[in-house]
Parts: sequence; C-alpha cells; structure tokens
Amino acid sequence: MLSNEEQLSILVHLSMADKFLAEEESKLIHKIGERCGLSREEVELIIDNPRPIPNLKNLPPDEKFTYLFDVIQLMKVDGKIYQSEIQFCERLALALGYKPGVVADLSAYIYSDPSISTKRSYLRSIADQHLIPKK
Repeated sequence: MLSNEEQLSILVHLSMADKFLAEEESKLIHKIGERCGLSREEVELIIDNPRPIPNLKNLPPDEKFTYLFDVIQLMKVDGKIYQSEIQFCERLALALGYKPGVVADLSAYIYSDPSISTKRSYLRSIADQHLIPKK
C-alpha cells in the first residue's frame, strides 16, 4: 500500500509533465490530499518536493484502479491534455500492470469535473479488461 505522500507525489509528477502546475491541477491535488487526511501545508510540501514514483506492481487491484482514475482525472482537470501527460499516464498504467490503451478507454468516461461521474464499477470493469496477465 502506498502512503498518502507517495500517492500525491505521483499526481504532482503528472501535473508537472507539461512543466506547469495549473490552478485546477493544484486544487484537485489539494482535494485528494484532504481526502487522505493531509493538511494544506503537507500537500504544499509534497507539491514542492515530490517523492520518486515507487514500485506499483504489487498494489491491491482496488488501489491500482484508484491511482489510475486519479491520474486520468488530473490529466483532464485543466481542460488541456498534453502528449507528455498522456505518455506519463500510459507509463503509470504499465507500472500498475495495465496495457497503455486503458488510458484512452477510461478517458472517455472520466471527466475533468469531479461532480460528473460514471459508475466506478463500470470504469473498473473497463480497466480490468486491460490488465496484463501475470506470468
């Protein structure tokens, strides 16, 4: 299980893939940090100094999906999607054990506005179709 700091660090790395932290990205990172029980100051420290991305392969399936969902939502939150952000999401998907195509398939159902949501169970079923079989 990743710590809250590691989870937010992953989001910070994505948000900086285009070399710019948009206000909407910062707000979503703070909102997720708050959801994880972190103070505003703790979130700011993570934004200023994110941890390296940890090994993600052995996370439980629910956690893998949550991280994938959060990074795709963050990619879309500022209304601008850069190739560098898509590539980051695809690399993260691979690190989580998904095929890169999961990013495009889920992006069609994950909205930049957190108040608009598709049923998580449906999104999870889409993501599960992209899991790379364990050897």
